[in-house]
Amino acid sequence: MTADLELVSRLQTLDTEIGEVQREVAALPKHIAQIEKALDGHNRRLEADRAALTANQKERKRLEDDVKVQEQKISKLRDQMLGAKTNEQYRAFQNEIEYSQKEIRKYEDRILDLMGESEPLEINVKKAEAALKEEKKQVEAEKNAAREATAKDEKRLAELQEQRKSAVAGLKPQVYRDYERIRKKWHGSALAEVVDGRCSACQIMLRPQFVQDLRRGDDLMFCESCGRFLFYNPPVSFEQDLAPAPQAQ
Repeated sequence: MTADLELVSRLQTLDTEIGEVQREVAALPKHIAQIEKALDGHNRRLEADRAALTANQKERKRLEDDVKVQEQKISKLRDQMLGAKTNEQYRAFQNEIEYSQKEIRKYEDRILDLMGESEPLEINVKKAEAALKEEKKQVEAEKNAAREATAKDEKRLAELQEQRKSAVAGLKPQVYRDYERIRKKWHGSALAEVVDGRCSACQIMLRPQFVQDLRRGDDLMFCESCGRFLFYNPPVSFEQDLAPAPQAQ
């Protein structure tokens, strides 16, 4: 492998990691926005339950006040009945008392309904308040973790960018221009290995003479089909791996 090709390989490795770190940095704010959106939704539901409970309590209070008003009215009517001069006056007072009693029963029935409705509302509010409290703690913990991860990623990104500058500085300008052109064309994949006479990226069979020239490793070579930089790794001999290391003299 030529020195230029080694630098191209190094550059692609760096660009791959840089891309991964950048995606992670970009993903963290989105993740925080999602959990904050969910928290906001839960908070709105809690406020809706609180508002419903408050409305329930206000209506009950109003009806209880209406009951008191009717009871006071009945008390006055009964006092007035004692001074009735005629049967017609007596019956008129009695009819008004009966009407007020019906109103009281109607109010009391509605109060019972509201009491039945308020019980699950109160339970929901208490549960939601407890759950929201825990969720806020969790969200804050995740936000802190995200801040730490972002700071770590940004530090790593700065290190990688410096390493990339060094790799680029070592490349011939034309080789770097070729690298950037190929990388953009193939979404980051600028380098491919030749395996069994094929480009491992596009799977096109290469000419035998082309492969022979590539094996010599004298020059940078490009796939005649996809245009990627090509490299060749000679196979490792299994017998050579098993051979004992030479003894020091």
